Amino acid sequence: MTRDLCVIGGHVRQNVFRKLEEWQSCDKGRIIKLNPETGESVTSVEYESPPEVCAEEKPAILFKSAFLEADTLYACTSTEVLIYKVPEFRHIGYISLPCFNDLHHVCPTTRGTLAVANTGLDMVVEITPSGDLLREWNVLGEDPWSRFSRHIDYRKVPTTKPHRSHPNHVFRLDGELWVTRFVQRDAICLTQPGRRINISVERPHDGYLFAGCIYFTTVDGHVIVADQATHQVTAVHNLNKMHSGSAQVLGWCRGLLPLDQRYIWVGFTRVRPTKFVENIAWIRTGKDNHKPSHLGLYDLQRGECIKEIPLEPHGIGVVFSLFPFPDL
Repeated sequence: MTRDLCVIGGHVRQNVFRKLEEWQSCDKGRIIKLNPETGESVTSVEYESPPEVCAEEKPAILFKSAFLEADTLYACTSTEVLIYKVPEFRHIGYISLPCFNDLHHVCPTTRGTLAVANTGLDMVVEITPSGDLLREWNVLGEDPWSRFSRHIDYRKVPTTKPHRSHPNHVFRLDGELWVTRFVQRDAICLTQPGRRINISVERPHDGYLFAGCIYFTTVDGHVIVADQATHQVTAVHNLNKMHSGSAQVLGWCRGLLPLDQRYIWVGFTRVRPTKFVENIAWIRTGKDNHKPSHLGLYDLQRGECIKEIPLEPHGIGVVFSLFPFPDL
């Protein structure tokens, strides 16, 4: 539990004059190396998107969910895919396409391509490492371009919300490609339609494969465990109940990192105002005491939170992904 953590997210933009919309929230993508014992951190990457791939007024610039495989980190901003060689975080790849809007995740496929959760267009797209567009899936099974236009540069569109599905995390399972669907509260197989994992507790996010299981977070602070073979949910852990006596809202729950079948790190982002109130309907009436963005280490066997690390002092106000820090 003492290994350094790689924490991926964004630095929140400071604005004292008016409330910012969600799609204006961050001004830099940040990746840090965090020592969970000392609480000390080192910045590995600080990134600002070029203006030609962003909306005009205060675009949200942050890293969304990433994928670490061997010595390569696949990361994305809202409109870009970036590839780094780790642990030195040398920039080795870059893709930005006009169809990109509110990207949430990128994952390499078994055939050397990249699958990207193009959340703003309710799609998953498959692209080559050089940026050629190979395939598009509308995650509701519809024509991918029935509601959108191939002739619009969606990188310049601040938001396409409300989304009908909001696909947010792509993962590989037995050679097939899956994606979580926020609104439908499930995960579906794109390459073998009809396969589905029901995540009925709340709206899901990560699909992290570990020890024969798939670990999902839900935005209200649950960790859902499903069996990789049967696609059935085998355990539901309510993290809210693992904080005795606390009336604080833990935050927007996203990234997770199982250390083993007992201990798990989970990331929480401070809840901020949004005009899409249905997305935070899980916050119970009267709970306006919100925790700052932080990591929590949970003992699932004993049902308790055993450690918390604040992230905002480290320049991360929005957290998306957690990984063991890649060593040489």
